[in-house]
Amino acid sequence: MDGVIVVNKDEGWTSHDVVSKFRRIANTKKVGHLGTLDPIATGVLPLVIGRATRLAKFYTRSDKIYEAVIRFGFATDTYDRSGTPTSPETEPHVDRGELEGLLTGFRDEILQVPPPVSAKKVDGVRAYALARKQVEVKLAPVPVQIYDLKLLEVDGAEARIRVHCSGGTYLRSIAHDLGQAMGSGAHLRDLRRMASGEFTVEQARTIAELEQLGAEGRLGDALIPPLRMLPDFPSVYVDPLTAGQIRQGRDFQASPFRTPQGSRYVKAVSSDGELIAIGEAKLPHLYHPSVVL
Repeated sequence: MDGVIVVNKDEGWTSHDVVSKFRRIANTKKVGHLGTLDPIATGVLPLVIGRATRLAKFYTRSDKIYEAVIRFGFATDTYDRSGTPTSPETEPHVDRGELEGLLTGFRDEILQVPPPVSAKKVDGVRAYALARKQVEVKLAPVPVQIYDLKLLEVDGAEARIRVHCSGGTYLRSIAHDLGQAMGSGAHLRDLRRMASGEFTVEQARTIAELEQLGAEGRLGDALIPPLRMLPDFPSVYVDPLTAGQIRQGRDFQASPFRTPQGSRYVKAVSSDGELIAIGEAKLPHLYHPSVVL
């Protein structure tokens, strides 16, 4: 199997748990994931399988869409409900108008400090590993892009939001920072990823569903083939001779009539519709195969 299967992750599992479960289902070790989800989070976790694992590097900063529930009234040391409260627990009644006003400061490009319990590295060590040892962690703010942020619902001390953001954005930090701005403290209560790159929750299957497909020999029904990955990369169709040369690492031409000016990457596709390689621009309309499948 080569391609992507989109998993609808259950709460309580790590992303590594999901990879391990799918390896058993598909009876293959060549499986990776495209973006970690915390154990409390649910939703879209794309798994890359077989030769498609070579394409994972193009998804490291892919956009994400989340729906999140923020609980106002107290903060936690992890910025989510799995942590220990760091302030007295209160039950504020969130004013929708006030919250809408605060959300304005979280749109467009913002500087965000990652949670102390995160995968960011401090002197080569993961921040969460230091935090577990009670070592104080100070992480530098990083720029992230919030393309869209909508307030969906307010219910007492809780608010539900929908966020379209760049890769590397922490919804836990948004919840924590909103709590500070509100003056009440806040943390992330629930998180569901609705999309990761081009992969959406509508395509996602639960592990139980995948186990059933595997038992029936129909895992291919859930597979997104490599050719359908990276839809923003233009496709360049090549003849068998050129396909062989690309597999040997040789540069190839792309028609100016089929490739938009300035395209950094293109997909080299064989005459029978197989993705051969991802080419990176070397000169105008001349591409070098940076990843060969």
